[in-house]
Amino acid sequence: MELHNTVAEVTERIERRSRGPRQNYLDLMARSRDLRPQRGQLSCGNLAHGFAACGDDDKDSIRLMESSNIGIVTAFNDMLSAHQPYAEYPDKIKSYVRAVGSTAQVAGGVPAMCDGVTQGQIGMELSLFSRDNIAQATGIALSHHMFDGIVCLGICDKIVPGLIMGVLRFGHLPALFIPAGPMPSGLPNAEKARVRQLFAEGKVGREELLAAESASYHSAGTCTFYGTANTNQMVMEAMGLQLPGGSFVNPGTPLREALTQEASELITRITAQGPDARPLAEVIDARSFVNAIVALLASGGSTNHTIHLIAMARAAGLVVTWDDFSELSAVVPLLARVYPNGQADINHFHAAGGTGFLFRELLDGGLMHGSARTVWGDSFQDYTQEPFLAEGKLSWRPAASKSLDADVLGTTEAPFSPEGGLRLLQGNLGRAVIKVSAVKPEHRKVVAPAVVIDSQEHLAKKFAEGELERDCIVVVRFQGPRANGMPELHKLTPLLGSLQDKGHSVALVTDGRMSGASGKVPAAIHITPEAAMGGALARLRDGDMISLDAVTGTLSCEVSEEDMADRPLARVPGDSQEGVGRELFSVFRKVVTTPEAGATVIFNEEI
Repeated sequence: MELHNTVAEVTERIERRSRGPRQNYLDLMARSRDLRPQRGQLSCGNLAHGFAACGDDDKDSIRLMESSNIGIVTAFNDMLSAHQPYAEYPDKIKSYVRAVGSTAQVAGGVPAMCDGVTQGQIGMELSLFSRDNIAQATGIALSHHMFDGIVCLGICDKIVPGLIMGVLRFGHLPALFIPAGPMPSGLPNAEKARVRQLFAEGKVGREELLAAESASYHSAGTCTFYGTANTNQMVMEAMGLQLPGGSFVNPGTPLREALTQEASELITRITAQGPDARPLAEVIDARSFVNAIVALLASGGSTNHTIHLIAMARAAGLVVTWDDFSELSAVVPLLARVYPNGQADINHFHAAGGTGFLFRELLDGGLMHGSARTVWGDSFQDYTQEPFLAEGKLSWRPAASKSLDADVLGTTEAPFSPEGGLRLLQGNLGRAVIKVSAVKPEHRKVVAPAVVIDSQEHLAKKFAEGELERDCIVVVRFQGPRANGMPELHKLTPLLGSLQDKGHSVALVTDGRMSGASGKVPAAIHITPEAAMGGALARLRDGDMISLDAVTGTLSCEVSEEDMADRPLARVPGDSQEGVGRELFSVFRKVVTTPEAGATVIFNEEI
């Protein structure tokens, strides 16, 4: 199928605006590639330290330089349900690569916080900052020049973006990601959300709430709703950095084990020691990121990726903007209904046809680059296959030819919406993004007076005191990366959802983030410039009339430019100056970029 004009134009524009930094990046990778195999440049003392703890056979293999030595960067901890299965992965990977004549070593570990645990807590201030910390830790892990290829073990929220940002600095080496899969389905997500809202309204107690939460988050594996963690898996597969069809296979199953073995062997086949070298810098290009954005839009994925994909692209010398997201969203149809965009969970999506079906629909519609390079197969065109076991052996077959559940997976001819799940909002309040895939059409335009607050806790207080029983647009400011690290504001969802259910016209406007699971209430998020940098939100007052229109893509306040300019700027409130994120990242907060530029601190404009 011929590539859609908009997809082609956006890709060409990314390539054009990225020409300088992309060439600088590729030149850097070429200089790094000249050192390969890198451990051959180490002194005897350096090398002896590098394999001192290995067995004799592995020492001999590493010493000979003829086989591949794979570096494993792991985000394992057993507090994250999604990452708990990774406990045994390093030993498994070592065993699998040893069986094909290579070796593997754990290069290092990276932090892995759980946004589900820190939601609404002070630790959430570290969430976005942790991404750059992970990128830096990845770079430290790979700095020993001992490796010919890289395996990344990471799934959740900021962890996958941080890993890929760090690994791209070592893009002269091949790299791939090995997922662990989602937990089996538990309490339906819609029922969990209902109980949360009842708790917010005081109609059920903490015991009922905890029972519902425990029935939903009940075992090892990724949470089953379509938040940032599962969107990460979709994006990594769309970028060709995972095996096709393997993102959503449950942990502890024979197929999951077979996929892990195949990925472990695959990385040894694509190093410079073999005939099919696929260095990451040559696999990832503008086509890869356009494919990732299209997959995000078509599946109604997490708004967090409007920040992460930009930062990831910068690490590869590519300049992606919100305008690219917006233009693609206008032509990419919504083809998936997974909670919070529908009632199904990620296991239902996988059973209905999964990524293979979704990618084929998009490829057939000219909406993805089938020619993009990948770590597996000849090109991304091969990612329309799915894995299965034939007599215990991993095999591949074409993905389902039609959706097995039309309520979960649609087609380009019969989509759930003709446009993608994200839109760009612009106006005199700044630029913002909004996720509309879960918002009913009748709620996509809200005109109401502002309720201006400076924290989630202030909203809870007003809700409890009955001050919000009316139409209103809640403005939560001083939640950007400069102010407090840009925590997710997930605690707002049940309160605002309750007001909407009572018939009130409500919306959210903030310079902070919402969870990847944000849903039915229209929310203009990631507003830039943020209030702490003198943005318009710092001049808003209670009662100012605000118009949020996701149809026309506008976000404005009915206050004249002159009157707004005459108002004094509000300052970050004194009681918001204390927090673990503000203490640990006080230096980085001074140099962090805007959300529209990826909200990152490690990108060097010269690379």
